[in-house]
Formats: sequence, structure tokens, C-alpha cells
Amino acid sequence: MLGELNRSQIDDILGSQAVGRIGCHASGRTYVVPVTYVYDGASNVYFHSNEGLKIQMMRANPSVCFEVDVVFDLGNWQSVVALGRFEELTGEAAARGLELVMKGLLPFITGETTTPSHGLRFSARQKKLRTEVIVARVALLEITGRFEKR
Repeated sequence: MLGELNRSQIDDILGSQAVGRIGCHASGRTYVVPVTYVYDGASNVYFHSNEGLKIQMMRANPSVCFEVDVVFDLGNWQSVVALGRFEELTGEAAARGLELVMKGLLPFITGETTTPSHGLRFSARQKKLRTEVIVARVALLEITGRFEKR
């Protein structure tokens, strides 16, 4: 049976997963890449990244697609696809966004050596977190969800 997910089911999927895919398009190129993310429950996902192709493309064209799926097997799956808008965060907004990401991903850390791959550093002298990462939000503007269950 194929079907559509309701908003509550969509929110559950977005809130229960840690990896989604961002699709972006700029300068005649399309790029889809997985990201670890956190859903705020209010139509926004937050993620962090190093400088790179996806960030360059989203700066050039902030219209993006965000996708998350849960696959049990090929006859039992759920998928959420959203059209959204990329926003690079700075200052206090970036600090709050990074805090959301770190708290949200904490349950997925599986060992003491599992840490974010990006340059998070604590400055003892300044007594604050220095970040060499880009913190971003994608506002999910149009969201759909589908499923198959056999």
C-alpha cells in the first residue's frame, strides 16, 4: 500500500532521524549531499558544515530541497521531501543553532571517539566556544511525505 504521511507523521520522521540530504542547484550544476541535522519541530532544520561546494552553491542560490527517509526494506519505507530556503547563521543565532545541533546529535554519538568532524574548539583564554564551522538553517516551506507498507 502506498500512501501519504500526515503532518504529525512527517514531524515524527524529521525529529527522529539524524541524517538527511540537501539538494542544491547553482551555475548549471545540481548537487545532493548528506548532512547531519536537527529538526526544531517548527519547520526548520539546523546543520553545520565546513566551507565547500554545497555551501558555495547554497550561498549562490538559497532555494534547496531537503529529504529524509526511513527504509525498513524495499516494501516498507517512509520519505519526507521539503522545498526550503538556506540561511547561513552568524553571531548569537549561529551559537544557538550550533547548540541545538550538538544537543540533538548527542543521542547518536556511539563512543568517546565519535565527535563532529568539523573544527569545534574551546578557547580556555576566552572561555567560549570558537567555531570554524558554518552553522545554517533551512526553513522548510513546502513539506510532503509518502510511505509504502506491505
